[in-house]
Amino acid sequence: MSAGRLIVWRHGRTEWNLQEKIQGQADIPLDPIGVDQARAAAARLATLAPTRLYASDLQRAAATAGQLATLTGLEIEYDKALREIDVDDWAGLTMSELAARHPEAATRIRSGESQRRGSNGETVEEVADRFAAALARIADQGTPEDTIVIATHGLAARVGICLFLGIPHPNWPAFGALSNCNWVSLLPGRQGWRIEEWNAGSLPEPPLTEDPQR
Repeated sequence: MSAGRLIVWRHGRTEWNLQEKIQGQADIPLDPIGVDQARAAAARLATLAPTRLYASDLQRAAATAGQLATLTGLEIEYDKALREIDVDDWAGLTMSELAARHPEAATRIRSGESQRRGSNGETVEEVADRFAAALARIADQGTPEDTIVIATHGLAARVGICLFLGIPHPNWPAFGALSNCNWVSLLPGRQGWRIEEWNAGSLPEPPLTEDPQR
């Protein structure tokens, strides 16, 4: 059995998003705009009649999921595997500050080369493995009648979805960063899961993200 639809939903805006700081797994809350974004997006997602609701346990994703839980009565199922990439001691830096302190690392990130974030953080490939495995597990626990919403984070969602769909690593940068409170809709098909919508939502603003792409 497998779920009938997966909605992978990025959290609302935080102050660090606005300041273009790298968040990683730093537990930064939604700012007032982020709360409004989550409330508006939840109202639209509620029209899809979701049957299950998962979230990263970091408060910006949990609070985003909370807006949908309030509207639908669904219980939030928390999963640490849905967290953002671990950037360790890079948390709180802007990309400009990172480039000044660690120029070689910043260059590798911008060129798409594999680079561990921080002293003991994750690589993009590692977070993709973690997130894709979580998606597979969540999908397999569902039924064809289920629409499952997953509140999570931008970079982890983008690369994790790509790996989950079997998209080759060199093609991952072709899939754009997710704007705050936008989502990706995935449907099962005869040959596996496919994209129904990418970066969907009602908030057509440039993404405030720590996800530099080639």
